Amino acid sequence: MNNRSKISRTMPIIIVVVIIIIAIVALVSLARAMFGGADTNKQGNQKTDVSREALLASDLSRSVRMTKRGPIVANENHRSYQITVTPESRTITSYEGYLEKELKSKSYDNNVKAYEQFTAALDKANLAKGVQLTGNADDTTGVCAKGNLYEFEILQGTRAVKRLWTTDCSGSKGSLQASVQQLSELFMNQVPNAQEVLESAGQSSGEINLLNF
Repeated sequence: MNNRSKISRTMPIIIVVVIIIIAIVALVSLARAMFGGADTNKQGNQKTDVSREALLASDLSRSVRMTKRGPIVANENHRSYQITVTPESRTITSYEGYLEKELKSKSYDNNVKAYEQFTAALDKANLAKGVQLTGNADDTTGVCAKGNLYEFEILQGTRAVKRLWTTDCSGSKGSLQASVQQLSELFMNQVPNAQEVLESAGQSSGEINLLNF
């Protein structure tokens, strides 16, 4: 009887202890889930901040670049162009074919103050807002065969800190989360007489119109 009495007295205590342990484990798991999610969001924001800082930096190793690739047609008719802006220079180059045979190029001097104004305008246009894709999702080979591909890069030296892209095709929106027309106009306005370089690409039958934004 004494043993049964002891067991009956200790059993409720054991049950309470077990319940407390389970409650503690549940609370710890919940806290990890909550703070883990916060850490993930924080990391995402930090990545955005890093690319934004890179965009707004104006040391001489920095640059920004826009590339427009036309529809996928015959090599002889394929056209693309690229505008690169650094604190020291602004360059626009048009290309023929997929091996990028240079057709015409124009370069102009630049200065840090002008570069800072330009990158601030790009920042206000949300250039750095998008999240860069990875793996196959970031492969632009063959995308939007009948339309145009637009790529925007934030560079440090030859390394792309961030590369975002979009297309004219509804099924290939890419990673850019900004107005491609607004960004394209900002880049074009950096180069006086940019149209001359684009017109040199030729507008004969079957060739794309690089002037359309």
